[in-house]
Amino acid sequence: MSAKSPSTVMLRRNFKHIARNPTSVFNAILMPVVMMLMFVYVFGDAFDVGVDYIDYATPGLMLLAVCYGLGATATSVNSDMTKGIINRFKVMDVSRGAVLTGHVVASVLTNLVAIAALVGVAFLLGFDPSASFLDWLGVLGVVVLLGFAAGWFTVALGLAAKSPETAGLAAVPLIMLPFFSSAIVPAEMMGPGIRQFAQYQPFTPIIESLRGFVNGAPATGDVIAALAWCAGIALVGYLWASSTFKKRA
Repeated sequence: MSAKSPSTVMLRRNFKHIARNPTSVFNAILMPVVMMLMFVYVFGDAFDVGVDYIDYATPGLMLLAVCYGLGATATSVNSDMTKGIINRFKVMDVSRGAVLTGHVVASVLTNLVAIAALVGVAFLLGFDPSASFLDWLGVLGVVVLLGFAAGWFTVALGLAAKSPETAGLAAVPLIMLPFFSSAIVPAEMMGPGIRQFAQYQPFTPIIESLRGFVNGAPATGDVIAALAWCAGIALVGYLWASSTFKKRA
């Protein structure tokens, strides 16, 4: 068996599980669209962000779309561990890397589908970006790096949890974190304390780098900070996941 075959099999398996779970499909793909409709039509006029609200909110909702699929990933990873499925894979000589990477890659691809749906709806709502082709490549690169980093961190959370239920709950802080960033409103509009938290938490520079690319004027500082945070989160997640897998499998 080639080194590539186990990873391909694991990826196909994870996609089948996602497709058979309507709740995970809703959370990963439809829920971000619902959130967009709610913020644009219900709250949009209440926020004075200097531009059309749909143009401001879309980059932040891209990040939100990544986060909304994480609970299903954590639950799936933990289910594989607690139900003994991973031990069966070990008997079949399927590598640890194939098992964990399959979950991460499936998560990233699901994120891309969710963001494509989100951006499509945004255009229907009047989204008017100034991005060039190269800028859109920058958006894609940041999204993929973010999905990769969040995927590894979520896999680690899923492996560390004691049950699938607690694994799903462990991902909730990651899902909530975008609401305490510049995703929905600028950090400057927030009250003391929460404003400082929003300015210095990892998701804000990632969102601002996406917003810069979408507007055709990415700020070097935001892009560097976004890449650094993604690399750091991915490294921590990978090392944590590998260590936990060795202990529990």
